[in-house]
Amino acid sequence: MILSRTSQYAIQALIFIATRPSGEPVLNREIASYLGVPSAYLAKIMQNLCKGNLLYSYRGRLGGFCLREGAEKTGLMQILMMTEGPSFTQDCVLGLKVCSDATACPMHAKWLPIKQKIVAILNDQTLEKLARAVQSGKYRLTDLPSTLLAASSRT
Repeated sequence: MILSRTSQYAIQALIFIATRPSGEPVLNREIASYLGVPSAYLAKIMQNLCKGNLLYSYRGRLGGFCLREGAEKTGLMQILMMTEGPSFTQDCVLGLKVCSDATACPMHAKWLPIKQKIVAILNDQTLEKLARAVQSGKYRLTDLPSTLLAASSRT
């Protein structure tokens, strides 16, 4: 289970928004700039997250995106199901079209408990937990130089 760039950007953007004051809209271009991702691509991802009822989208001069009420309790698995689709947990690790207990690939028995553990971990990790980890300063959200991160936190 390797995450697509879309999922990576979605999770990073949601964590970024979750670190901001509740109800304060954040512009797409601000998120894209901070994360160093293409703004147009991120805008499409953000619209999908709005359709998934994780974000509110506001137009206009004071517009932007903010988390819906309760979205901070959303687990990463739920986000990945939106961005990756249901096949995320169903696809064969070797890429076979049919792989199940009845028609198992050579890795099926070894991969299944690992996959179940990964799903459990992803379900347990919420936006709130991840945002707190980033806010603590122990973890980073981007690969930006620390001097740039310090400058952006003062604004």
